[in-house]
Amino acid sequence: MPAGTKKKIRPSVVVAAIMFFVFASAPACAAELVMFVRAGCEWCAAFDREIAPIYDKTDEGRRAPLRRVDIDAPLPSDLRFIDVERLVPLFVLVDKGREIGRIRGYPGEDPFWGLLGVLLRSLDREGRPADSPQGPAPASS
Repeated sequence: MPAGTKKKIRPSVVVAAIMFFVFASAPACAAELVMFVRAGCEWCAAFDREIAPIYDKTDEGRRAPLRRVDIDAPLPSDLRFIDVERLVPLFVLVDKGREIGRIRGYPGEDPFWGLLGVLLRSLDREGRPADSPQGPAPASS
């Protein structure tokens, strides 16, 4: 390039650089709350009325975004580590490829937030997921 000639920067390079800095500076969200649902589930519908409209606007929702999975569909490959129960709704808090804990069923608005709070606090503990706030699954006979 001759001296004194200015090199033009393509707009696509500028856009790519801006996107890189925006996404690189955004906090990574590893945790998510996986909600296993089934069509026609009345408790899923209750959750949809009472919690779903505000969930993503809450601190809990920003920390662990809600992801719905149809319990009757094949399990997504990134969730194969979850031992899925047939009851719905089933909420499983996952982080970095491991289950942190679960909430079996939808217990109503206030109990749900309390149980979710227990699960989210366990994310702060070093390396040990908390047991489910509803206790362990019943033993098989």
